[in-house]
Amino acid sequence: MTAITQNLPWFIKDLGVSIIGQKCYTTLVENLNVTDVPCLKYSLSKGLGVGIVVGGSIMKVPQVLLILNGSSARGLSLSSYVLETLAYAITLVYNIRNAFPFSTYGENLFITPQNALITFLIIYYSPLPQKTRSQRLLIATAASLATIYALSIIPGKALSLAQLATLPLGLTSKLPQIRQNARAQSTGQLSAVAVLSQILGCLARVFTTAQEVGDPLVQAGFLLALGLNVVLGAQMYMYWGDNAELHEKDFTV
Repeated sequence: MTAITQNLPWFIKDLGVSIIGQKCYTTLVENLNVTDVPCLKYSLSKGLGVGIVVGGSIMKVPQVLLILNGSSARGLSLSSYVLETLAYAITLVYNIRNAFPFSTYGENLFITPQNALITFLIIYYSPLPQKTRSQRLLIATAASLATIYALSIIPGKALSLAQLATLPLGLTSKLPQIRQNARAQSTGQLSAVAVLSQILGCLARVFTTAQEVGDPLVQAGFLLALGLNVVLGAQMYMYWGDNAELHEKDFTV
């Protein structure tokens, strides 16, 4: 078998080396030595990381399509998405500044703009007068641009504090959606696929950050997000098939 694995096409070898490194590629692939535990953990972490990044590129697409197809954002909490998007953006910049491996945070690069789009859609489809919606969309656009600029110039120490703030921010971002679901006894247009993807993604990230990053701030953030996403997942199960109508005020919580 090693005669085959040691003579794989160059493009397969180059891809493998680029993901898990020359040492682990030689050990696990070419020599088929599966007793090297450190390489096994590292390779598993890298594999999960790449999978999460790829999955993250489309994670919120089901939610976007659900809103567009139904022309409604019923049951989605605006405040939840605003806070969650801010937390994702801060985490993205923090990881880039600290030069952490892209495979440990790359999904944030895709989820952040997807979340921003959902935020705009929630405002656009809210049952408010056209003038009010237009004003809110304008404010949201200005706030988004201001946030992008602020994160691009924020000093390193302040960015570390901002990353620390994503812990309570992450908690705060999920609570409005959890509360809204419980109050309405329905999850409305909340996508089950998106929620399940977030649970699996956070679970995998707890492992990958422990293996490759070791930053307690980043790890704590994923652990917190995992717990809250599990609560949302439980609500999806409890209220599955319940399409109870929500009051208009529930669109803008």
